[in-house]
Amino acid sequence: MGWDIKPSGVQGVVNKTVTAAEGFQKAGTSLQTELPEAAKHAGTVTPGGGTGGEGGGMGPIAGALGELMHSHEYRLAYIGARTEASINGVINATTAYVQGNLEQAANAQREALKEPKVDLPGAGQK
Repeated sequence: MGWDIKPSGVQGVVNKTVTAAEGFQKAGTSLQTELPEAAKHAGTVTPGGGTGGEGGGMGPIAGALGELMHSHEYRLAYIGARTEASINGVINATTAYVQGNLEQAANAQREALKEPKVDLPGAGQK
């Protein structure tokens, strides 16, 4: 199997992926802070139509927001871990590819510098 990788092209894709991943990370961090805050301000339903306030317990909206965050915690963590592993894998594979090319170039140069063997017809015959 032949490979034809352009490291500069890989770097461009990795940079775009890192930028997109940073956006996901910001969104995840925002969810972790904003959903609990939204749940806190959602209030509770109490007899007489009032809200439970700070210590009044958790109402249905707050409970739903908590369940939503809980249901996505693993997925968000997985996306982050999978993205990081993929980016690192691409970088490591491309680095190995480039180093392989350098090794091949060094091998070719070493072979080119070796003393050539010349076998002339009739040489050594008297």
